[in-house]
Amino acid sequence: MINIDELKFDEKGLIPAVVVDDDSKKVLTVAYMNRESLEISIKEGRTCFWSRSRQELWRKGETSGNVQHIVKIQTDCDKDALTVYVKKEGPACHLGTDSCFNDDVYVSDELHSFSLESLMEMLVGRKVEKKEGSYTTYLFEKGIDKILKKVGEECTEVIIAAKADDKKETIYEVADLTYHVMVMMIEMGITLDDIHNELASRHVIDHKVKQEKMTS
Repeated sequence: MINIDELKFDEKGLIPAVVVDDDSKKVLTVAYMNRESLEISIKEGRTCFWSRSRQELWRKGETSGNVQHIVKIQTDCDKDALTVYVKKEGPACHLGTDSCFNDDVYVSDELHSFSLESLMEMLVGRKVEKKEGSYTTYLFEKGIDKILKKVGEECTEVIIAAKADDKKETIYEVADLTYHVMVMMIEMGITLDDIHNELASRHVIDHKVKQEKMTS
């Protein structure tokens, strides 16, 4: 275990802190800590930073409620930077997005891999910065009623395809439904983490129910 005295703060007494979601391993934000904010973070178990613009301590979530509970803090080989792994409550970015990192500068067509997280980021981008001609932007502009109508239509399409025992068509329609549900989630301020946590809580309940049946 590294002692705080071994860390190398810069000439302003600061050290960069890369905040990472402990579940998805996605980078949420980059902030700065001084010795005091780091000590507070360790003591309270939640992120506290030093605001360079306001020149004061900043406990993440003290006004927004979007608290970040610390799982662990690591330093790099030079001991001049930190990685802070957290369990977060709500979005990490002040814009209301899951992460501060949503705008691509470069993406390799060959190496880029698809994920629900990357799709979510793209959809959030369509809501924050409207792109002309984008179907996703069109849905956000029309609002929740239009989005819900599409969700309902896609639910019906899934049922029809599954009833016909058409696996290929069902996969296609489930993908359509997933996309529209994710658009609905963004419109309502629901994140993938919210769904993950809900499913995780149900898994625990289901496990308990199974145990009760086995012992009864």
